[in-house]
Amino acid sequence: MKLAVKVIEARNLPARDLNGYSDPYVKLQLGKHRFRTKVVKKCLDPYWGDEFCFRVDDLSDELLISVMDEDKYFNDDFLGQVKVPISHVFDAEDKSLGTAWYCLQPKSKRSKNKDCGEICLHICLSQSSCFTDLQSNNTVVPQLVGKYDDGKVESSSTSLGSCSRPSSPIRLEVFSSKEDKLQALNFANRGAQVCNKNGDTASSAARRSADLLELSEAVKPQANESKSGEQTCPSTFDEMMKIMVSTDEGSEVPSNLPGGVLLDQCYVISPADFNILLFSPDSKFLNGLSAVQGKTELQIGPWKFENDGENLKRVVTYINPATKLIKAVKATEDQTYLKADGKAFAVLASVSTPDVMYGGTFKVELLYCITPGPELSSGEQSSHLAISWRMNFIQNTMMKGMIENGARQGLRDSFEQYASFLSQNVKPLDLNDTGSSKDQVLASLQAEQLSDWKLGIQYFVNFTVISTFIVVLYILLHIWIAAPSTIQGLEFVGLDLPDSIGELIVCAVLVLQAQRVLALVAHFMQARVQKGSDHGIKAQGDGWLLTVALIEGSNLAAVDSSGFSDPYVVFTCNGKTRTSSIKFQKLDPQWNEIFEFDAMDEPPSMLDVEVFDFDGPFDDATSLGHAEINFLKTNVSDLADVWVPLQGKLAQACQSKLHLRIFLDNTGGGNSVKDYLAKMEKEVGKKINLRSPQTNSAFQKLFGLPPEEFLINDFTCHLKRKMPLQGRLFLSARIIGFNANLFGHKTKFFFLWEDIDDIQVTSPNLSSMGSPIIVITLRKGRGLDARHGAKTQDEEGRLKFHFQSFVSFTVAHRTIMALWKSRSLSPEQKVKIAEEESEGKSLETEESGSFMGVEDVSMSEVFSSALPIPMNFFMESFSGGEIDQRVMERIGCLNYSCTPWELDKADVYQRQVCYKFDKRISSYRGEVTSTQQRSPLVEKNGWLIEEVLTLQGVPFGDYFNLHIRYQIEDTRSRSKTCHVKVFFGIAWLKGTRHQKRISKNIFTNLLERMRAMFASIEKEYMDGR
Repeated sequence: MKLAVKVIEARNLPARDLNGYSDPYVKLQLGKHRFRTKVVKKCLDPYWGDEFCFRVDDLSDELLISVMDEDKYFNDDFLGQVKVPISHVFDAEDKSLGTAWYCLQPKSKRSKNKDCGEICLHICLSQSSCFTDLQSNNTVVPQLVGKYDDGKVESSSTSLGSCSRPSSPIRLEVFSSKEDKLQALNFANRGAQVCNKNGDTASSAARRSADLLELSEAVKPQANESKSGEQTCPSTFDEMMKIMVSTDEGSEVPSNLPGGVLLDQCYVISPADFNILLFSPDSKFLNGLSAVQGKTELQIGPWKFENDGENLKRVVTYINPATKLIKAVKATEDQTYLKADGKAFAVLASVSTPDVMYGGTFKVELLYCITPGPELSSGEQSSHLAISWRMNFIQNTMMKGMIENGARQGLRDSFEQYASFLSQNVKPLDLNDTGSSKDQVLASLQAEQLSDWKLGIQYFVNFTVISTFIVVLYILLHIWIAAPSTIQGLEFVGLDLPDSIGELIVCAVLVLQAQRVLALVAHFMQARVQKGSDHGIKAQGDGWLLTVALIEGSNLAAVDSSGFSDPYVVFTCNGKTRTSSIKFQKLDPQWNEIFEFDAMDEPPSMLDVEVFDFDGPFDDATSLGHAEINFLKTNVSDLADVWVPLQGKLAQACQSKLHLRIFLDNTGGGNSVKDYLAKMEKEVGKKINLRSPQTNSAFQKLFGLPPEEFLINDFTCHLKRKMPLQGRLFLSARIIGFNANLFGHKTKFFFLWEDIDDIQVTSPNLSSMGSPIIVITLRKGRGLDARHGAKTQDEEGRLKFHFQSFVSFTVAHRTIMALWKSRSLSPEQKVKIAEEESEGKSLETEESGSFMGVEDVSMSEVFSSALPIPMNFFMESFSGGEIDQRVMERIGCLNYSCTPWELDKADVYQRQVCYKFDKRISSYRGEVTSTQQRSPLVEKNGWLIEEVLTLQGVPFGDYFNLHIRYQIEDTRSRSKTCHVKVFFGIAWLKGTRHQKRISKNIFTNLLERMRAMFASIEKEYMDGR
């Protein structure tokens, strides 16, 4: 008995893709038999019309029909399902449910999305074969049943005598033995008996079963013929590439995998030739590379189409050489083409090494992306090769971190050899040599120069102006021919009023027409004033130079009554704007204009582009669309020639876009980074060290940032959501990012400084473990990629991020505020914040009160002595001069640096100090950041120095702050002596059972340090005498 199912169509399917559509197909399963339909791209009401036949072995089975959304790179999404018991079909009239619509159901009753759409099916039971319509070798048989080697049954709509596309080997479902034939006959007889048929019916059923067996025997030679036909399918690599190019659907090149980029280099070779070199079976590149890397037993399988020609795959096996830790193991690499359109190629390689320890739990995935490179002045083509990787864990294991770190180091070494060997075969492209191509490209752009007469003719030759001109001539001719009318009614000499309703209407029409013409003239004159206002203006200064070439626009929205627009473009970057000229009555305007922004100290983050329609000198311009170009998420080389789609209702309705060429150059060289850090040091009050290239490279890979981004500082802190999450906060010139990896669960995000609307500090509380909280509020609609890290969202839709438990809150807060002020605040906002801080309106932090909460700390006297040193000389040890440097170095303070004393308020000066402990003082060699305040003693001749120290890199360093008070008095009885008192206290930020032990240890070390410090000052004084 056979179950015939026809999948006709579906409607109201849910959208699963970002484009608002789905790529639906249907999977059918009955027992162990499975079928699937073809995929309908970008459709929510698809039509299939596919028919399938199942062999029914048990009437208690259920037919499961699942509608899926195909995803090219990830697992397919579930849309809905229907379950049809075979017994319902058997009990139905004529054993057929007919053609009916079925509501699709979710997998779980708890699913929020209950509306999954409907599917139209025709289901019936039949004791005849589904192949009775087979007539000839060239007849298309949509009901053919095929089996793949893996045991899964798939449908095929391939003609038996031809092969339009390579596919997996298919064999017809036939009875291969006599036992199968007898089982089929017995099943037919049992089916007749179950149905209570008479003997004639049963014998007819048996005869039909016998006919089915004969038909299956007849199908065998046709299957053999189809196999011979498959041999004519494309066999060469070039033919396969042509098929891939012809079937490419214009999908985007996959983005880099999250594990990191192993190779990112441009080469002087066309993308198509580069693809042949790396992946063609005839290429000797893999053989040579294996010899260099020490791989043996290399076996390269042929490229084959799979899944009805949708995927092009091959298998490469080899034995990796032995290392100090791992023996020689066999590796299997499955390579699959994700994209091939003739200009861009993407190949995903999945490498498995089951023989290594835990090898069955993971696979290493490599993504090779070949895209067109920058234009060369020589006219040669170039290609950009990016190889990225990620670790795909098939099973959970506690060794994930160790496995990932080992794989990272091994891949890094392997692809260094890969890049070296590739450079011997293909010439690498030095991007510095392409600098002249920018000048060449920009020199080729020539703005269209039209005279005012030509523009006037283009603009004024329309129906309104021509009709007005004809009417004016007509009226003048009428005045010349007609005789003057007599004065009547309320008229007098010089005033001729309309004498009828018709004349009144004519006068009104003439006035309106004249008004429209005058508006056109004023519009034209004002637009000519704005003629190419910023085109060709050269940038000033050294630093980051942004150059934008506006080439043309396409499909701009028409907003004027004439069916056209008068577009112009406004570019905004770091608060500076550049405006293009106005193009009259154009929907596809040509500009060819070049705009340069003055050199910036730091690289720009965003370029805002907005297209307006010019409506005259007194009307607001209508926006035709806008776009944002993010330099952090886009490779600068890809912006050398790019079409930018515009956003907005009008732009999206017309699919408007702009053709731009964008260049970003650092004319200041390496000094620009140092100058920027020096400027930030003044704002922060702490020395900022230039990070190493390795550190900057790791930071760039962590967040996927371009190579020009550099790390300024990073802090250990907690991200407060429902529960505090410990991680690190990274600060760079353009972003603020957070990364945490807790028990294998990674949390990572970043947003731009320009996205921040406000930064506030809240007072410590119990939930923040006694630490102040930095609350960062983003602008509405900004930072949506980082919303998983936000704690709350206010009524206006702004995201709020809470950071707390900084080891050094003062430095972190100062650095964050300084970077935010320099990047996103206008001069007026900076002045406002400075006034608020000076008036003391800010919330209390560690710097509130008399001095960072010193008055709240219990201070005890730990040292008191009269020193044979003049007070003025003793104060030299706090001046920041040579004596200060030598004294601090002698007592074990390395890398000592300090800022100049600055007036904080009346008679109170403040400075920042930073140094590291020598190994003999602390085996952990922690870093100390301290803030000092100096003020004169009241009613005494002397000074009071208050100091608050924060320790980093030592155990429990984030649990407390150290407070020291120096009281230096000039003794009047002796002219060359001074009296020094030292008070000491500990401010506990968190509770710990080790408080007594920590306090005792700090107190002992502090006394030794004080004695050494004062002895060193006394020695300096004696040596100076």
